[in-house]
Amino acid sequence: MGSPRRPDVHYRSAMNFDPASPTVGLRAFLEERHLATLTVLRGDGTPQVSPVGFTYDPERQLARVITWADSWKARHTAARPGSPVAICSVDGGRWVTLYGAATVATSEESIAEGVRRYAERYRPPQERDDRVVIEVVVDEMIGRIP
Repeated sequence: MGSPRRPDVHYRSAMNFDPASPTVGLRAFLEERHLATLTVLRGDGTPQVSPVGFTYDPERQLARVITWADSWKARHTAARPGSPVAICSVDGGRWVTLYGAATVATSEESIAEGVRRYAERYRPPQERDDRVVIEVVVDEMIGRIP
């Protein structure tokens, strides 16, 4: 399931990036400590935006957001598995938006990998018994990274 954007929309001063092969500059940006927003769809189709930390695995084209099971972002995503989402990160004039389909992962392996990657990019998160990971299979990336 791809992003719901129209294919005829052109973004001025933005670049399309290959999610499987980000440029050196984009890889660096995705490894630096930048916060982002995650936009998911509510049951009525309206957007719900949450500030998040996220990680990106280009080999799997997978973005991960760790959270807790009862958070709004996890609840909305779990109610509509595979629904389109966007993660947007900005630092001054540099920015990137990742589009893809999201699901909530609850396996011990998925959670451990999400926590490990988050700790590498940001800091070790607090322990939680109700931890889940929102996994986004990224099919499109646009941004402005020099």
